Amino acid sequence: MEFFAADRRGNDFDFRLSIFCRRVYNRYIKSRQRSLLLWRKSSKEEFFMEQLRSLSALLDYAKQITAAKGPKCIAVAKADDPGLFEAMEDARKAGIARFTLTGERAKIEAAAKAAGADLADYNVIECSASEAEMAVKAVTEVSSGKADIYMKGQLHTANFLRGMLNKEVGLRRGKNTISHCFFHHIKGYDHLFFVTDAAFNMYPDVAQKADIIRNAVQLAHSFGIECPKVACLAAVEEVNPDMPATLDAAALTAMNNRKQIKGCIVDGPFALDNAVSEKSAQIKGIDSPVAGKADILLAPNIEAGNALFKAIVYFSENETAGLIIGAAAPIVLTSRADSPRTKLLSVAAAVVFADSLKK
Repeated sequence: MEFFAADRRGNDFDFRLSIFCRRVYNRYIKSRQRSLLLWRKSSKEEFFMEQLRSLSALLDYAKQITAAKGPKCIAVAKADDPGLFEAMEDARKAGIARFTLTGERAKIEAAAKAAGADLADYNVIECSASEAEMAVKAVTEVSSGKADIYMKGQLHTANFLRGMLNKEVGLRRGKNTISHCFFHHIKGYDHLFFVTDAAFNMYPDVAQKADIIRNAVQLAHSFGIECPKVACLAAVEEVNPDMPATLDAAALTAMNNRKQIKGCIVDGPFALDNAVSEKSAQIKGIDSPVAGKADILLAPNIEAGNALFKAIVYFSENETAGLIIGAAAPIVLTSRADSPRTKLLSVAAAVVFADSLKK
């Protein structure tokens, strides 16, 4: 192999190796120039990608996966929104996804035309009875193995989620808690933040919070974070019997210490400042490998999580995307208010996560 120079883009070091490939992991390929993310060998004699530190790097990695293995198939329920088509076109042209669409063909055609898309590039399953039927048709594509990812179109969230939870064809995986996770690249930080659960579970108990952590850790692993640091958030950093969030945090920390929650470091309770600011943690004398270095921020309830997520979106320079995780396949639940870029990044995350689930 011949190694060439790395480049720097923005505030992130986005390293590339231009590699003249003669042999890759005992598999001969035709000699040609390729651009690859840095990989390194672990102590387990397996190869892992380097940690993704921006959502632009996430999109690049999704392109690399699909260049090697082909685009992932995404089943979209009620895909008759021009804004959604713009994001789907971006993903299709990037080579990371192909789409199966359910809904009324006439409305889908109108949305495609408004977005300048050619419907010949999409597979359409006609169904016009109800939103519930559109959701079931789409989720069946995923549970049957014909598609890899389930995505919300222009239907009510309740109907979309009913499809996901359908007892016959849905995506529930045993008794595991399904959860939502936002991930953010915030200017000034050299890593991604994962915020969970800000959209799905309202008042999770300790057992559900343990599942929510496990789901987020699995997602973080797919982003190249080998041992994510999880901060259990509360209003204060001390255990207080009168504050249930602090008791939950202490229990989750103990569960992690006893290997009931694996693949990460869990600690808490933390107030937000000492979870993300090393200076704040030092001033308060908090000695923890998570203090000031958290990757995953576990919200005590949906109100706190949703407020944190929206504060990041509106009060900082950031890029944000999100997924429903903990199901049998990745689920893309976007808002009509989301930009096409946000929807594209959510699709890219689903592609990366779907690939990791099959390893």
